[in-house]
Amino acid sequence: MITLQEKETIAQMSEKLKKEQRTLRYRRMKSNYGLLVGAAIIILFILLAIMGPLFTPYGPYEMSVMDRLLAPSAEHWLGTDEFGRDLLTRVIYGARVSISVGLIVALLSSTFGLIIGLYATYYRTLDHILMRICDGLIAIPGILLAIALMAALGASALNVIIALTIVFTPNIARVVRSTALVVREQTYIEAMHAQGASNFRIIWLHIAPNTLSPLLVQATFVFAEAIISEAALSFLGAGIPAPEASWGNILQAGKMVIYKAWWMVVFPGVSIILSVLSLNLLGDGLRDFLDPHVKHKHKKST
Repeated sequence: MITLQEKETIAQMSEKLKKEQRTLRYRRMKSNYGLLVGAAIIILFILLAIMGPLFTPYGPYEMSVMDRLLAPSAEHWLGTDEFGRDLLTRVIYGARVSISVGLIVALLSSTFGLIIGLYATYYRTLDHILMRICDGLIAIPGILLAIALMAALGASALNVIIALTIVFTPNIARVVRSTALVVREQTYIEAMHAQGASNFRIIWLHIAPNTLSPLLVQATFVFAEAIISEAALSFLGAGIPAPEASWGNILQAGKMVIYKAWWMVVFPGVSIILSVLSLNLLGDGLRDFLDPHVKHKHKKST
């Protein structure tokens, strides 16, 4: 039997090991500059989208014909658009729309992709059906599929979310499936079968948690791609309808006056570039943080 002193020693060793692991994770995170920079920029954009409208002196739809296409100044920091609306206010409200659409699409795609990938892994009949559907959707270029869906559904923020969720779910489903296939062959999964564990328990309590790391990384990339896709759809007139502000339809309006008002293209364009770049840095940083062996193998192969 284990004595009380031995139990205390084991508890102390366990606590010491946990503390060392936390310290190691903190050091790895601190040295992961891509993760830190990407997280800082995207958090800044999110805070700007949430709190920015509280400090802007103009409304997003407030027009002044006398102030059309004014260059950046102390009164209008980013200038005005073709209707005399403050561009800074429009860009901030556009961040609300673009980032919220990207985030919702990433969450929905991750949820549906997780469900499809897990059940396709576990049930062979479903695997053939679901993966052939995913292959068919992946074979169509994403932006063309999104435009076709928007043509059928109509231009609105909700329909943009639905269309982009359909576009990105198959990619996530395949990532989850590839990870889950490896996990399903592990010895402890066979042991759970032998003990009579239900399929639901095995799928959601033993396979699903092991797919969360690659799923989280892939979700950040989908977040970035959804922002670009929403901007592209809005730029083509098939996304967020005017007069609601999004970075894409601000660019669409700016293309008509690009030689007179360069700021209408530059500032929303820079916002898109920075947000997408930060999410890609965040995704790469998360991949290295959650699976440091990937980075080590890459260095050895180069």
